[in-house]
Amino acid sequence: MQLARVVGTVVASVKADGLEGVKFLIVQPLDRHREPEGSPVVAADAVHMAGPGELVYIVGAREAAQALPQTFVPVDHAIVGIVDAVEELGGAR
Repeated sequence: MQLARVVGTVVASVKADGLEGVKFLIVQPLDRHREPEGSPVVAADAVHMAGPGELVYIVGAREAAQALPQTFVPVDHAIVGIVDAVEELGGAR
């Protein structure tokens, strides 16, 4: 799992079978200090309620497809959680 921030949405006029009704969002992966790391990616919203600006957990590869209602669909990343709060341990930075 990796932290990411939702930075945009994707509109798809045609989707593969099994992805009907699944929302796609653009997310920016973050490092442990919540700073951008790498390039943004498109992630399927497996929690069905993530939105722009939210801090989320994402998974990739096979785990992403298994997070959706119909498993083994063609996705590379999925949002599996929305972060409510972050607490840093002493000396974490």
